[in-house]
Amino acid sequence: MKTFIFDLDNTLYSKALNVFGLIDQRINRYMHEKLGIPEHEVDSLRRHYWKIHGVTLNGLMIHYDVDPEDFLEFVHDVELKRILKPNKKLRKALKNINSNKVILTNGSIRHAENVLSALEIDDVFQDIFDVRVASFKPKPFPEPYLKVLEILKVPGRDCVMIDDIPENLKTAKDLGMKTILIGLSNGHAFIDLCLEKACALGEIAYSDI
Repeated sequence: MKTFIFDLDNTLYSKALNVFGLIDQRINRYMHEKLGIPEHEVDSLRRHYWKIHGVTLNGLMIHYDVDPEDFLEFVHDVELKRILKPNKKLRKALKNINSNKVILTNGSIRHAENVLSALEIDDVFQDIFDVRVASFKPKPFPEPYLKVLEILKVPGRDCVMIDDIPENLKTAKDLGMKTILIGLSNGHAFIDLCLEKACALGEIAYSDI
C-alpha cells in the first residue's frame, strides 16, 4: 500500500485555467505596492527569485525581510470558485485510490483548502503540507519531501509523487519514490508515468506503480 503525495496547482486542475497567472499578478502587486519595487522591475525580479530560490517568497524574505505570513495571505487572495468547478471525474479517480493521499504544495494551506473546496475534493485528502513544512524551503529542494516522509513515518520507496513540474519529480525519484507527471515528460528517465491530467489516474493499475 503506497502513500500518494500530490502537488496542487496545475496538477489537480488544468494549467490552461491560469490560476497561477492570477497569483503571479498578486505577487507583482505585493512587490510594487508593499515593497516599493518599481513596477517595470517587478515581473523580471519575481521570475529571478523563483528561478534561484524555488519560490519568489524566499527571495523576498532574504532581500526585503518580508513577513511570509503577510505575503501568503495577500498573494493567495483570489476568487477561485469563478474559475475552478467541481470535478466529478477527478473525485472518482481519487476516491478509487485506496491509499493515504496528501497534498505537498509550495503555496499555503489556505490556498490549498480553497482549491480543494472549489473542486469538491476536500474530503479526499488526509493531510495538507504547505511551504511552511520545512521552514519555507520549497520543492524541488529535498527538505520538504524529507519532512513529509518524517511526519508520515513512511520511506520514500512506499510513496508515489504526482506533480506537473519534472524538477519536483526528480527530487522525489532521488528519494526512492515512484513518479507520475501530469503533462509531457520530454524523455526524463526519472518519470515513471505521464498522464495528460490527474483524472486519468482512474485509468491506471496502482499495483504497477
